Amino acid sequence: MVWSILCCMFDRFKCLRCVAILFVVSGSVERARRWNNGPTSGAFKRIMTYSYLLSVPLIIVYSLGFAIIKYGEYYVTLPGIGIIPTPHQLWTNPHQDAILPLYLCLSVAWSLEMVTHLEELCFWLFVVNAGAVQRDWFGSLYFKTWAVGSVAAIIYMPLVTIFTRADPLKCEAYTMLAGGLGSMSLTVWFIPILYTFPTFLRNMRREGVDMATIVRLTKFHEINTIRVAFRFLFAAPLLILAIDGIRPHQHINDNMAGTDLLTMLSGLGVTVSSALTLVIFFPRSIEGEIYARDRSQAPAQQLQTLQSDDAYTTYNIEGGEQACPGAQGGEGQKLGKGRWDSVCRRRAPAEKRAASRRRGTYAHTALGYYRAG
Repeated sequence: MVWSILCCMFDRFKCLRCVAILFVVSGSVERARRWNNGPTSGAFKRIMTYSYLLSVPLIIVYSLGFAIIKYGEYYVTLPGIGIIPTPHQLWTNPHQDAILPLYLCLSVAWSLEMVTHLEELCFWLFVVNAGAVQRDWFGSLYFKTWAVGSVAAIIYMPLVTIFTRADPLKCEAYTMLAGGLGSMSLTVWFIPILYTFPTFLRNMRREGVDMATIVRLTKFHEINTIRVAFRFLFAAPLLILAIDGIRPHQHINDNMAGTDLLTMLSGLGVTVSSALTLVIFFPRSIEGEIYARDRSQAPAQQLQTLQSDDAYTTYNIEGGEQACPGAQGGEGQKLGKGRWDSVCRRRAPAEKRAASRRRGTYAHTALGYYRAG
């Protein structure tokens, strides 16, 4: 029940609407133009976006499904034992038939979550080791490691659930053991990155990377530090319950208070870490939103006046025609008669700043991939 409440409070079923929209408009020309910035970046962004957006509703289905079933079956009184939650052997047939599909939802969602976290781990390792040298992420060993690890996670998690389906209790224990070991390993591997990242940022500043990139990477580092702590809070309790569950004598799982406490801590950890993942992968640009809103609310006459003033500043009609040097394509317009205006003179510092940003590193943001700056 706690997992159900936390999942619904965190997501409010928006992920289901996002998934539906993504599949409906999968052929959208505009979305293809935004995503397909390179030969492989479009497919990569689709994989990361779909994997994240699909994992959240699957976790909701798992948590809500078992909450409905267990509260529907409620408690039962057994002679010599007392009042306990109804064992799965006494559930109705429809509820027993729903056990395996719900566990498969959990295993698939967990494997997709590991795909996302493994991508983050490999990408930040690529960022730290690449330094200021611009290299191709898709051709690196880290990207290949992520690809192989993602395929392995997607395959082995559902297989563990299927192979142990004969006993629902063992199925739950081994599914959480497989997922807990994977999540804990990825979280532990993130600690060296958090430790070395401040040194990496100092080196970036000495190399002359612009401050906007430094600020962005610093923000991501701080969010990642908080998120790693909550990922420990998510993986460790489930790993403890799983290890205890596969033993002949379950000391922790037989204690209802201890089981409930560990489960609630794990639910809190996965909710907060997923929310921070959303912040990193889909960062909100307040400046861009304000600018877009102001532009949409500005009167058309005012926009025309501003455009006219800009055109008057840009063009000098008292000389021969010349093109702005270095302009390409549609930018190589004739600047009236005479000399270049301030727009052409501003090209040099703008290109210098762009070159400085290109000396920076790649940065990564939720289910996407972009170059910092």
